[in-house]
Amino acid sequence: MISVDNVTVEFSGHALFSDITFNINEKDRIALMGKNGAGKSTLLKVIAGVNKPTKGKISAPADAVIAYLPQHLLTEDNTTVFEETSKAFANAQAMQTELEELNKQLETRTDYESDEYMDIITRVSELSEKFYSLEEVNYDAEVEKVLKGLGFSREDFTRQTSEFSGGWRMRIELAKILLQNPDLILLDEPTNHMDIESIQWLEDFLVNSAKAVIVISHDRAFVDNITNRTIEVTMGRIYDYKVPYTHYLQLRKERLEQQQKQYNDQQKMIAETQEFIERFKGTYSKTLQVQSRVKMLEKLEIVEVDEVDTSTINIKFPPAPRSGNYPVIAEYVGKSYGDHLVFKDASFSIERGQKVAFVGRNGEGKSTMVKAIMGEIDFDGSLKVGHNAEIGYFAQNQASLLDEEITVFDTVDQLAEGEIRTKIKDLLAAFLFRGDDLNKKVKMLSGGEKTRLAMIKLLLQPVNLLILDEPTNHLDLRTKDILKDALRAFEGTIILISHDRDFLNGLAEKVFEFGNKRIREHFEDIDSFLKNKKMENLKEIERKN
Repeated sequence: MISVDNVTVEFSGHALFSDITFNINEKDRIALMGKNGAGKSTLLKVIAGVNKPTKGKISAPADAVIAYLPQHLLTEDNTTVFEETSKAFANAQAMQTELEELNKQLETRTDYESDEYMDIITRVSELSEKFYSLEEVNYDAEVEKVLKGLGFSREDFTRQTSEFSGGWRMRIELAKILLQNPDLILLDEPTNHMDIESIQWLEDFLVNSAKAVIVISHDRAFVDNITNRTIEVTMGRIYDYKVPYTHYLQLRKERLEQQQKQYNDQQKMIAETQEFIERFKGTYSKTLQVQSRVKMLEKLEIVEVDEVDTSTINIKFPPAPRSGNYPVIAEYVGKSYGDHLVFKDASFSIERGQKVAFVGRNGEGKSTMVKAIMGEIDFDGSLKVGHNAEIGYFAQNQASLLDEEITVFDTVDQLAEGEIRTKIKDLLAAFLFRGDDLNKKVKMLSGGEKTRLAMIKLLLQPVNLLILDEPTNHLDLRTKDILKDALRAFEGTIILISHDRDFLNGLAEKVFEFGNKRIREHFEDIDSFLKNKKMENLKEIERKN
């Protein structure tokens, strides 16, 4: 059992949460819920040991393994997929190497009575007990099984990690975590970059093979499928429900209704009491009653109603200069990484003002095509960016590229030019950064807050070609809708990479389907595209491809 004991986390004197206490037991599948900025990711980092609490502690058995997958990460670029994943067994392999080296020393040393010799004997004994207590594992077979479960093909094993998109790098880190067989797995938005088959594999693993899990996710279906307990973080405290997510929503609704009734009843009683005090405070015969009621009000603990997030973001893209008629023209474009062909013979054009969607499984080349348009990679064929095209690019990992050591205000201030410099606070307020938030360092922000801040940076430059790679990751449903409305109103050209059918519906008017090393152009919106494919959602196109 792992326990969170009276944990408090404060930033700049403000308590994010106070005196939080709960236990994590084997077979717990916990959904950590709460609005953006409530402290979910911070709590996960404290449990993982990445951050220290201001007060309180995390208690766990000495040999407990806690594995943590953050929202944003950067894997190394100098190894293959198989080599990087095999690092999951680094501890066991390091123990084995050290044991072999110590045993060699024992074979050659003759100072049997020395302290150094006895220290080696003691160390060999300690290491042997730990190493030989581990189950005998075929490491290569285990690595292969997990990588294939997460969607990698055998030919991917020898490819460099640098060849893969952010979503696939996330899967490599996830594979390393699953292979450690940890006592507790902490996952922060694990499904953002996954296709349906990999999500289903992960669900099956977490339900049937993991010991204990805490997950933060905006993917309701995923949370429903894996959890048996829900902990809500709100207003500096937690509510712990021993039920799955959907049942929790009903119980939460009942709790808020009950709190509101108690609050209303108490406010009515306070008003009546204050009226009595005002009416009789100069009446001698009522002196004792008045004093009694005054003392009662002074001692009264006011009922609090947990906040319901009613905040609204205001997004409006600045007017941009008019581009040429065709911002993007591709002729027989192809891309390979060594022997691995991503796609070939891609020919298409995107007209000024069009809003198009790139869809298909991860790894079929959507992000690769974007990098080609951006001029970030070499490729075969011809790809022209049209006259006067000003590109604004939001990458999958945009939030992780922010400078974590500077403040929210400075992040915007460094980029702002001209008249906008006088309106930085207004711009930040439109994205719900107000008051003390402006002086927070970026590293203190939640995933959703970082995504919103990265979006502000995009708004600082007037562009006419927006390229957005999974822009809705880490955004709640309401913020997604607001972003969608802003993109609808944008007069320039948009290229959207997204797995989210609801987000694309009514936004994308043309679809480029990536799959089987080809790119197919469909002159229809996302609903018509799926209808003609006889599919319900984008997850199915990912499975079919």
